[in-house]
Amino acid sequence: MSALHLTPEPPVDVKGALPNALQALTRLEQAIAATSLSKTTYELVKIRASQINGCAFCLEMHHHDASEVGETAERLALLPAWRETDIYTHEERVALAVTEVVTKISDGPVPLDLEAEARRTFDEETFAALIYAIVAINAWNRLAIVGHSVPGSIRNA
Repeated sequence: MSALHLTPEPPVDVKGALPNALQALTRLEQAIAATSLSKTTYELVKIRASQINGCAFCLEMHHHDASEVGETAERLALLPAWRETDIYTHEERVALAVTEVVTKISDGPVPLDLEAEARRTFDEETFAALIYAIVAINAWNRLAIVGHSVPGSIRNA
């Protein structure tokens, strides 16, 4: 069987080709930021989803952003193994568990016990913000990966 050889072409500029969609996603981010979901939890969610999705561009960006809001290098380094350490708050742990399940939604729905714990942990608006945050970062990850975004390209521009 012969190998398929494709000539690389410049990626489609999906963000530039449909600017209204990009603006809608940006407005979603602004709406989430205006809720009581903590900035550190929000960044941890973005990083954890980006780890699962393998988005180097978003990982680099959100590691930087998390540091800017006071996140420590130790907590960022241990994030892939968050279940094995006690350095994350209960709220962060619930948010990370929900992030993993929603990011890997093809594995099955959010378990009812996890949803119940999340609803006990967060008020309705914050829980909704968490879900939208997970949806948003998964969208950004896919846009960055499809667009061949390169880590550091924002700061190097």
